[in-house]
This record gives sequence, C-alpha cells and structure tokens, in this order.
Amino acid sequence: MPATLPPTTWANHHLEWGRQTYVMGIINVTPDSFSGDGIVEETLTPDEIVARAVELARHYVAEGAALIDVGGESTRPDFAPISVEEELARVMPVVKALHASLPGEVLISIDTYKAEVARQALDAGASMVNDIWALRRDPAMAALVSERAVPVILMANMRGYQKHEIVSDVVRFLAQSIDLALSAGVAWERIIIDPGIGFGTTPQENLTLLSRLGELHALGRPILLGTSRKSTIGLVLGGLPPSERVEGTAATVALGVAQGADIVRVHDVHEMVRIVKMCDAILRGHL
Repeated sequence: MPATLPPTTWANHHLEWGRQTYVMGIINVTPDSFSGDGIVEETLTPDEIVARAVELARHYVAEGAALIDVGGESTRPDFAPISVEEELARVMPVVKALHASLPGEVLISIDTYKAEVARQALDAGASMVNDIWALRRDPAMAALVSERAVPVILMANMRGYQKHEIVSDVVRFLAQSIDLALSAGVAWERIIIDPGIGFGTTPQENLTLLSRLGELHALGRPILLGTSRKSTIGLVLGGLPPSERVEGTAATVALGVAQGADIVRVHDVHEMVRIVKMCDAILRGHL
C-alpha cells in the first residue's frame, strides 16, 4: 500500500486517508445516463424526482456510502450539453433535499464542471466539487473552489487530448490540473484525483490504467476510482448490459483498492461496500 497521506479537513468534515476506502454513491438526475440509472423520467413530477433521489440516497447511506455524488448532466459519449439553467433546475432541488434529509456526516458532492452550478450547490449544502474537466472547462471553477475552501476531484479527461502513452498522459494531465488548482489558491490537501476511466480512453487503455493505477500515487494525492458499470466491463464480459456488470465492477473495485484507491464511485453500493470492507480488512487490517 502507498504511504498514508495527511487527512483532508474542511468546515466540520474530515476524510482520513489510508485507514479505509470510502464508497461514493451515484445519483444521476438525468434522463440519459449511460448506465440506465438516471432518475428523471417524463412520467415523474419534479417532487417525485426529488423524492426518488432522497430515497435512493438514504438507501446508499444505510448500505454504507459515506459520500453521495449528484450530477445533472450526462457524461456518456456524445452526450448533449445542457445549459446552466437546466442543470440548476435538475440538481438544486435534489441537493437541498439531501442536505435536509441525510445525516450531517454524509458528504454531498456536486458533479459539475460549471462554476455557477457548483456555487449554488455549495450554498445549498454540497460539501465538495467533482469536476470531470479538472478545472479546464470553466475558468471560474478554480477560484470558486479556492474561495469556498472545499475539496475538488480533478478527473483526467482525454476527450480531444492528443495521447501518446495512456498512463503518462493521465499523470501529465492531472499534474497540470493540480498546478491550476494550486495557482488559484486551492489547498494541496483538498485535491483528489481521478484517472477518468472511459473518458476519451479506449477499452485497452482503460485496462492499462486499471492495471497500473498505483503509478498515480506519484502525484501525492488521494485517488478516486470510477469504473462502475462502464462499457469496458461489458465488453470484457461478452457484451453484458450495464445492469449485469456488477461482478465486473466488483473486480475493478477490488483491484483498485489493492493499488491504493481511496474512494470508489459506484451505482451498486450494497455490493461494493462489502467488497471494500473485505479488501480493507486484508490490506489495511481495518475491521
């Protein structure tokens, strides 16, 4: 296992690295999630959508999730971007309801690359920002994260990126985004990195990243791994649909934890919490 990093602390929150692996449950407030888990449907009223999100989040927490990640825009390949206004309309009622409904120790993450969405979500009770463009899409995002003194997840996004060798490409991308964050005044201890499995990467590149995930420890920051139900798993397992990729996801989670992943972002919280607990008991002696 890699060397233990100092904890990340902010407001009244605390993430202790190296002792256990945290599980982040996914709530997609979208109609077009790649995994088929988006909770927006034409037949549901806005209040019903919020109620469904709260129910799902409560299940996640009861099953062992420490973080809940709320996103309002699909990130599937060839997704259609939505406006700031539409994204706010989707996520804000959910963030407010989760903040009012969940225990205070549960962290709410806002999955967005738009600074205005992040700002309003943080005002409404979100505790951290998950930026799939690693501060590169919206110039105001780095300053916002710095001003609010919250953690930010920087994800390597290879869409449109000139690749050479995938692991070194991802390390270089993340190192540059870390520099962007630090230059804006984001505290070093509040930066988390994500290799961006499936974001502009081929199936073979995804497998390479997973097999060499430990090399990202050279950047000195906690690692979030998001492989849940992704297409590479379906491909390896003979074309399985997203709903049947639980075992494949479990394999990537277990191998990721073995290489020092600190957070795993998943749809199937119940199963992955069990995987993580077993891995942590073996690797970290955490019972």
